[in-house]
Amino acid sequence: MTVQPAVVAHRGASAHRAEHTLAAYALALEQGADGLECDIRVTRDGHLVCVHDRKVDRTSSGSGVVSELTLDRLAELDFGHWHDELPASADALVRQPLAAPSAPPVERGLLTLEALLGLVADTGVKLFVETKHPVRYGGLVEAKLVALLTRYGLASPATKDDSRVVMMSFSTLAVRRMREYAPRVPTVLLLGRLSAARRDGTLPPWADYTGPGVHLLRADPDYVARSAERGHDTYCWTVDEPADVELCRRLGVRYLATNSPRNTRHLLGSAESATVAP
Repeated sequence: MTVQPAVVAHRGASAHRAEHTLAAYALALEQGADGLECDIRVTRDGHLVCVHDRKVDRTSSGSGVVSELTLDRLAELDFGHWHDELPASADALVRQPLAAPSAPPVERGLLTLEALLGLVADTGVKLFVETKHPVRYGGLVEAKLVALLTRYGLASPATKDDSRVVMMSFSTLAVRRMREYAPRVPTVLLLGRLSAARRDGTLPPWADYTGPGVHLLRADPDYVARSAERGHDTYCWTVDEPADVELCRRLGVRYLATNSPRNTRHLLGSAESATVAP
């Protein structure tokens, strides 16, 4: 029997609310996500914030490089007013102007990693934290991450399966640093391409899970099985299309990152029902 992938909300329920905002993550929990994914960067004054891009221009009302801005300056920005969710029908579009923000101000401001940890503290969901590289401060982001996890009692789980946090990066050096700083926190080596060294499913010893983009599985679906043979489960990003959801389910992907947890869970449930139907 095929085990269903765990549904991980990519930057929150980012198909419906502005990415990396409290509104996006709260909605992801409402939609039944098994895990939440975030990207983190370090501010000029040393705080960990949930921002994907090097600059805030695309996702906020301001501009500038995250590492050159203080926490107070970033907190002045609106990270969600730009995101106007389309209504369900053309009639609703007439009644609901697109200028209406998708969440109240308190839920669309800057989100710190500490605030996100507080949101998930009593939920039981896993938090998948991607450290962004290259960055101005090099390995400081991993050091800051471990320090914060230590404060929350999350840096030394009994086992890796018990861990409430999973660290991820496209940088092998970053993943290696995390293994050195917090040996029992599981890690994902994210992959945008399959190099010759990775094609057979081999990962460096400091990586627990493989993290291919879904485009890699479309081109080479047997990669999941080859990775499993070498002891590595698969975290796949970013999976929204029905055909891709079904592909990941069929291949046995363990973690499936999606922008719409509700829709993806519905697709997985429909596939399971069809499988067990007489």
